[in-house]
Amino acid sequence: MSLAVFDIGGTAVKYGLWQEGKLEQKGKFSTPTSFTQLEESFAQVIENFDTEVTGVAISSPGAVNVEKRRIDGVSAVSYLHHRPIYDELESYLKLPITIENDANCAGICEMARGAGKQVQQAVFLVIGTGVGGAIFIHNQLYKGAHLFGGEFGLMRNQNGKVLSVNGTVRNTALRFSEKFGQNVDGLQLFDLKKEGNVNAEQAISEMYDSLVESLYNIQVSLDPEMIIIGGGVSARNEFINELHKRLYNDLAKDGIASIMPEIQACQYHNDANLIGAALNFESLNQ
Repeated sequence: MSLAVFDIGGTAVKYGLWQEGKLEQKGKFSTPTSFTQLEESFAQVIENFDTEVTGVAISSPGAVNVEKRRIDGVSAVSYLHHRPIYDELESYLKLPITIENDANCAGICEMARGAGKQVQQAVFLVIGTGVGGAIFIHNQLYKGAHLFGGEFGLMRNQNGKVLSVNGTVRNTALRFSEKFGQNVDGLQLFDLKKEGNVNAEQAISEMYDSLVESLYNIQVSLDPEMIIIGGGVSARNEFINELHKRLYNDLAKDGIASIMPEIQACQYHNDANLIGAALNFESLNQ
């Protein structure tokens, strides 16, 4: 089985060839502006692979409705939604396809091969432009009655705003830039904190507070063994350590430190969505 694997993002589509459990021939292209262009780009990538492709595995934004063979919800790639996308792609590419939500794909990868492979109950949070996630119960992906399981970015914090607004480095840097008239990105904000900038330190601390407020509610609701953090910021040891320390302190304050989960960074980073999409295809086509 040789699979063409695609991860559709708001600005770029990543791709690779999945063969014998390995991801090869990776690349990316700018996200097309129409569905027709997306189909054409997929076909071009498949044609350029150096082997015959037998299927297509896709990681996509949105609430993927496998039963009804469409993508519900909304995302930055609006043309993906509320159309017979499975039928259209299979007809155009002449290949079987599978589609799964991007955060779910990343979680599938980490549970099968990465940080979560030794546990049965885990929650995966991917922190990027917004916050997405996935829930695994008895090592099975839990999608919920309305396919919204794991949409942690929509959890509201005490300030009334959702976690996708409060809990990302990107949005924290934007707020800092607007408030203090300095145009900084996330990396520069952490650099300012390291240099002793009190305002940067406070901005990052508020971000941690929002994240941990949500992690606390996730832990007392779902009680996972492990919380796995994905997204570029997960590569920072400081980030993982701070979440661990603050969540432990909050649980201990309420006398329930015994339910403290492990908090781990994801292992596969930028490849997690692609690998998870391939593993999802394999599990559905055994």
